[in-house]
Amino acid sequence: MSEKMKNRREFLAAVGAAGAASILVGSGEVRGGPASEGKARLAIDGGTPVRKKPLSSPPYGPQFYDDVEKKELIEVLESKSPFRWGVPGSKALKFEKAYAKHIGVKYAIGVTSGTTALYTAMAAIGIGPGDEVILPAWTWYADYDAVVLCGSLPVFAEIDESLAIDPNDIEARITPRTKAIVPSHLQGGVADMDAILAIARKHKLFVVEDCAQCCGGRYKGRYVGSIGDMGINSFQLSKTITAGEGGAVTTNDPKLFERALRFHSVGSLPSPYKEELNGGLLAAFASCNFRMNEFTGAVLFGQVQKLDAISKAVRNNNRKVREGIADLPGLKLRKSADTEGDLGMTVFLTMETKQRRDKFLRALRAEGISASPPGGSVVLPSDTRIENKLTIHPDWPTFQTPQGKAIQYGADSCPRTIDILDRTGGVLMNPMHTDEDVKDIVTAIRKVYLAMVG
Repeated sequence: MSEKMKNRREFLAAVGAAGAASILVGSGEVRGGPASEGKARLAIDGGTPVRKKPLSSPPYGPQFYDDVEKKELIEVLESKSPFRWGVPGSKALKFEKAYAKHIGVKYAIGVTSGTTALYTAMAAIGIGPGDEVILPAWTWYADYDAVVLCGSLPVFAEIDESLAIDPNDIEARITPRTKAIVPSHLQGGVADMDAILAIARKHKLFVVEDCAQCCGGRYKGRYVGSIGDMGINSFQLSKTITAGEGGAVTTNDPKLFERALRFHSVGSLPSPYKEELNGGLLAAFASCNFRMNEFTGAVLFGQVQKLDAISKAVRNNNRKVREGIADLPGLKLRKSADTEGDLGMTVFLTMETKQRRDKFLRALRAEGISASPPGGSVVLPSDTRIENKLTIHPDWPTFQTPQGKAIQYGADSCPRTIDILDRTGGVLMNPMHTDEDVKDIVTAIRKVYLAMVG
């Protein structure tokens, strides 16, 4: 018997003791299952909840803070040198090198946030007035804002049931002005990068991966952020690893790296990168200051050392829940481009209607399990400021071109995205969930789901 099958049998046996699925027999078949389970009265209808104390999923990174981050921070305090350039043993530089090595890229730049990482990446690939950039209709404001701040036009494509951009809806959005695609790996799920890259290469477009909600995620063995022309990450509180704020830009291209480096540091090319790039390939240009400070770098250098452990733990808990509910009749889990590579932040079900989804989530919450619709992003075309094309100045170039004036946002521009989000929901997973927590999640999902099927 394989170790994987043994572990699965042991887990389902334990779950069975709590009133869920029977254990697997040696052939891999389930003996018993949904038909043999009694339908307990739901807590929402006055029954006994699975948990008396509600189970939640707090931010990952801070749960792993310990003497590693403390030591790095104290060294910055004692050095009295919190500015990163010219500091021997810079913490920001150590983080950049460690993060680049971890995800398998040549270059990483630490910046102040995921938003400034996106803006830096857009500047690096030369996005400007007259250009168009294709985004998923469901993602965070920063993806849209970075494009607008470059004077370019955001164009939205629908998502599919993976909650990532639908590759089948991208090509119809491409025009002679399209310059880039920004796939977002949202709520721990990876986008279909093979299909996206094939379209991008066909049309000679840049691909910038937004990995803010999927740090540690992989697609076919490669870490997200290492697959496209550039990648960005966020280390804000709700992300896999965190310093409260912070971000990173990644690439394998030395020219894109130098442009990003100059843009985030007032046009300069400081050491050690000046030497690494042999004095540089480019002249300075109008830029910003998005430099990471040494305190942020210290925390993130500590956190990146724990990224594998955090990712492994949340994936394992996710897998146990998926296996514990796999035999439910008609079950439709969130689509995945790579189930093993997904970070595993969610166990989401896709249902027939919004009403059914909402009932399912209410019932789970009554059982003491935190349950929610997809979150952490926005249906951008239907947001008021986006639908009304509001910018920092009425003559901002983004919406002054014929194409910018003609494009229409609003809910009518992304009906499939809204429909999918309205029918999707479930449980947020956490690396710190215990085996008992995971069993309770399985028991609650099975209890509610089977009651609703009947």
